[in-house]
Amino acid sequence: MTISVLSDSDYHRLASGVLGTVEAQVDQWLDQDVVDIDTHRTGGLLELSFPNGSKIVLNMQPPLHEIWLAARDGGFHFRFDGMHWVGTRDGQEFFASLSRHVSAQAGCALVFLQPV
Repeated sequence: MTISVLSDSDYHRLASGVLGTVEAQVDQWLDQDVVDIDTHRTGGLLELSFPNGSKIVLNMQPPLHEIWLAARDGGFHFRFDGMHWVGTRDGQEFFASLSRHVSAQAGCALVFLQPV
């Protein structure tokens, strides 16, 4: 896996954009009555709360230039490779991983698309 060297300002811009994309997609699903997921954002932390009481937490990690995802199935770290945020352990793309975890916890198939 190739890791892109980001400046702190580029990291903040890109990572904040990821959280904003997730938040916007969940809000759209809520507006369209697709699924009931509540979001709560505090700075670089975005919490997704599901009707079954489970949660997914996305957290920016500025010192490491990573985004962390904590789900029922465990914790995952993602770094920017110049094109995508990829898992440090499995190389899975962030939005694909998030889609899998959100779908499992929501009980229905949901897909987050990476912005272009």
